[in-house]
Amino acid sequence: MTSPARRLIAKPIDAYSAFEARMPFQARKKPEPLDEAALYQYAVGALARQMRTVAELKRLMSRRVEQGETGATKVEAVVTRLLDQRYLDDPAFASTYTRLRQENQSFGKRRVQQELSRKGVQGELVASTIETAYAQVSEEDLARRYIARKRIAKPQDEKQTARLIRRLVGAGFSFAIISKLLKTWEIDCTEADLVMPEDDGD
Repeated sequence: MTSPARRLIAKPIDAYSAFEARMPFQARKKPEPLDEAALYQYAVGALARQMRTVAELKRLMSRRVEQGETGATKVEAVVTRLLDQRYLDDPAFASTYTRLRQENQSFGKRRVQQELSRKGVQGELVASTIETAYAQVSEEDLARRYIARKRIAKPQDEKQTARLIRRLVGAGFSFAIISKLLKTWEIDCTEADLVMPEDDGD
């Protein structure tokens, strides 16, 4: 004989599905727009959690204000205040970000340049920051550090070589640097071998 608990567990799934199908869809409620004072506090909190560029913070704040001129005015007022207080500082952000990507990830300048651009740093600032940061750095040494950090062994066949090339391109290194590294393993490649990198999460 089936126990009451057993009968409860065995209740037809379709009964619940039909009930749920009749329930109205409830969209997530959009938060109320913040006034300028509250938006400032929201921005300070965001910057306390993570360094951001002006463009990144603007995108973040735009979700918490009204659309149109009213919201844009609030955002610009908060940005101006934060710039005056040096809580926002794109040159400092670009310099620190580049140094950390060199030291922690051993990335080449092309990768860091692309990342800074995606974060909304202005082109001239990106160029000057990269030039300064990599002027005294050997990208060949960086590439060797990258390989060591990733514990990449000498490729044993063409497939492994192609994968290594993709990873080095994705890490921001040029054909000249990659070619030098491969020659130390007595592996030759041409510029045509430098295919677009896959996202390896590096």
